[in-house]
Amino acid sequence: MTLLTFRFAPSPNGELHLGHAYSALLNQEMAARAGGRLLLRIEDIDITRCTPEFEAGIFRDLKWLGLGWEEPVRRQSEHFSEYKAVLDRLIAEELVYPAFMSRGEIRAFIAESEKRGREWPRDPDGVPLYPPLDRILPAKERKRRIAENMPFAWRLNVEAAMARMPDALSWIEFTDETMAATRTIEARPQAWGDVIVARRDIPTSYHLAVVLDDALQQVSHVVRGQDLFSATGVQRLLQELLGLSPPRYFHHRLILGPDGRKLSKSFKDTGLAALRQAGVSPQGVGRLIGL
Repeated sequence: MTLLTFRFAPSPNGELHLGHAYSALLNQEMAARAGGRLLLRIEDIDITRCTPEFEAGIFRDLKWLGLGWEEPVRRQSEHFSEYKAVLDRLIAEELVYPAFMSRGEIRAFIAESEKRGREWPRDPDGVPLYPPLDRILPAKERKRRIAENMPFAWRLNVEAAMARMPDALSWIEFTDETMAATRTIEARPQAWGDVIVARRDIPTSYHLAVVLDDALQQVSHVVRGQDLFSATGVQRLLQELLGLSPPRYFHHRLILGPDGRKLSKSFKDTGLAALRQAGVSPQGVGRLIGL
């Protein structure tokens, strides 16, 4: 019998806060209830912002909370060759294209378009969708720009990718942490436009790395914050393109700050290290987050 597998996957680009504590402990609780496994994954593809010091802090905070996980811990930065192999496959299948527009060029293009009375579409996070200019660049021009070392990112051609889908995309979502009931959610990756799947110098992005990691680690249940709910549509599309079995999902409530906004790593007063230094116990953290 295959054990159910859960994972907690923080990025070492800042200190963990109460929101991370809730997600980590909820994953542990749900895995224990299901008689399953809990994995820890370090999502450190952003090699400029992720540091060994922050990673050490993650281990320190999680051990203090009483979290237990299986070894070895997977670090994304140690698996760039695996991501590149998948990226090369997407390139060969012409499902991604090099996108050269800078942020300033994107803003200028959109501003000019909106001057003509057209409201530019935005993704679920409110970010303007990437303009379609690079998608239709001739192959000769793409090669020229790459040869001249112009900065670019690899973007998924969502229109071409969706054309490969024989059926409507969806995913299975648990309705609460007891995993007693599920519902089927329609996946709408088009809402995000042509998302970045890799950089020129880093052969992956969050979306590409997470779907490959979950598949390679045989993760059966992804338990993460509600802020990633809509992004699941993009990941379901990548799973289908790459022939990867999708996990089941539960997007839990967010722990909010005093102003009602989602916590971020800049909220020092809700950082686990600061709470520990202030004398708060792991049990006190559990009470603060409602577990």
